[in-house]
Amino acid sequence: MNTTVRAKTRKKVWYYGNPSTGSKVFDIVNIVFMLFLVAITLYPFLYVLFASLSDPLRLFAHSGVLLAPLGFSLKGYAYVFNYSAIWNGYLVTLFLATVGTACNMMASLLFAYVLSRRGTMLHGFFTVAAVFTMYFNGGMVPTYLIVKAVGLIDSVWALIVPGLINTFYVIILRTAISGVPQEMIESAALDGAGELRILIRIMIPLIVPTIVAISLFVMVGYWNSWTSALLYIQDSKKYPLQMVLRQILIINDASASSGAGTTYQTGEDSATRMLLKYATIIVSVVPIICVYIPLQKYFTKGIMIGALKG
Repeated sequence: MNTTVRAKTRKKVWYYGNPSTGSKVFDIVNIVFMLFLVAITLYPFLYVLFASLSDPLRLFAHSGVLLAPLGFSLKGYAYVFNYSAIWNGYLVTLFLATVGTACNMMASLLFAYVLSRRGTMLHGFFTVAAVFTMYFNGGMVPTYLIVKAVGLIDSVWALIVPGLINTFYVIILRTAISGVPQEMIESAALDGAGELRILIRIMIPLIVPTIVAISLFVMVGYWNSWTSALLYIQDSKKYPLQMVLRQILIINDASASSGAGTTYQTGEDSATRMLLKYATIIVSVVPIICVYIPLQKYFTKGIMIGALKG
């Protein structure tokens, strides 16, 4: 009996220690395919980075693959950062990414907690109303009229309040909160904890990965947003970063060119514009990448918690 068991054990160890030829081929093909995906995903960013550090005239004359900077020049970044509006744009965007994200998460958590409590008054109505907004909305013009009626035109709060709650994120948070054992909530209630204390002391610590993942999605949304500013903001000093960069890339009037630190009237006009385009892309992308990298570990865990439990 013992001999038979040892023989089966040796056979199992041999299988895992020495995979078959088919398994080896699959692993190799899988690795090559994933490396290919990494390359085609990473190369566009590297191309823009190399181009932003290149000499403008050499870059303008170059065509095809770019694997390293053509020369070395920081002219593009000098043009961008000499444009005074870029700093105002950074400040506005930082305000949106911090205060806007905090307000969004507070409102979403409160709403998600209410939806997770099935005994709440009008629970069904609030759930249907929330889901309804995922499929239907008033449209751009009615939204603009409402924002104007409440006096938010030309205010940075117009970039936060109209989209304060995202129903999709609320549903994920609600599902994550619903996954917390009901016994913990009942025990806290017996100890005298109110609903707000249960949310802050029990719910939030248990769903931190989900909160961090969604917070990053919200922050990226605020960081990349410019359409709301185009609709609601009239004072250029209140433009977010993406709106300022849009001006740099699209508006080619004399005031923009003088603010960027160049007349754009020399023979290097086209080359300088190309360099400026790549530099603005890097300036707008790098900060949010620096936030993404340390928080990416929460993505899978956070979203899976919110998606599978309920």
